[in-house]
Amino acid sequence: MIKTIIVDDEFNAREFLEKLLNKSFPDKFLILAKCESVDDALKDIEKYQPDLVFLDIQMPNKNGFELLKLVKSINFEVIFTTAHAEFAIDAIKASALDYLLKPINYIDLLESVKRIDSKTNKAFQQEKLRLLLENIDNGVKEFHKIAFPTETGFELVKTSSILYCEADSNYCHVKCIDGRKITLSKTLKHIEEMLPDTVFNRIHKSYLVNLNYVNRFHKNEDYLVELSNGEMLPVSVRKKENFINAITKKI
Repeated sequence: MIKTIIVDDEFNAREFLEKLLNKSFPDKFLILAKCESVDDALKDIEKYQPDLVFLDIQMPNKNGFELLKLVKSINFEVIFTTAHAEFAIDAIKASALDYLLKPINYIDLLESVKRIDSKTNKAFQQEKLRLLLENIDNGVKEFHKIAFPTETGFELVKTSSILYCEADSNYCHVKCIDGRKITLSKTLKHIEEMLPDTVFNRIHKSYLVNLNYVNRFHKNEDYLVELSNGEMLPVSVRKKENFINAITKKI
């Protein structure tokens, strides 16, 4: 069974999640503690050494991120819970970590449980949490690094090093300014959601570009973007106006 701790300042939220876990996944989760504060959670994490912590982001006095900073050694998986689609969610996505929006439903919970079952690299979990806290502390949307899912695990990539991303069926290729091409086991739409929209723009169903590396926009017979490395990428008619607005705003 997965040794689990639920951390949430709302009594009803703690009780609901426990009932949902027990009803939907009988004999899979062992709820060791339900904590209403960071201080209580810190004691119980040290006492029980859980495999998994459901962690509410917004709590009085100290929030969920502060709890992670206080834990001496993070040897557990974390699934964040929140009632708001806030800045923190962007940071969590960028770090390739799990979150659930309240009220939590079975479908979303099932997807998170599947991801827990498929995880094997605990060391990388700690690296992703470290990246999350770094992004949160910076307090900006344009995150320094992104944790991209590959077929063998994850790869940390500086957002400033990404030239463009290209769709390839259910995969995505990330082209970097140093010539590297990283193949990711996710769709372009998924990668687009991870990257800051202030910097990256979807110019075509197959291409997402870093606006910082756009040199020219050609509008002859075909709409084309010329990047700083000389590559030319197509801009679709449907995306043209949005791209022009984005690049004008960027300038």
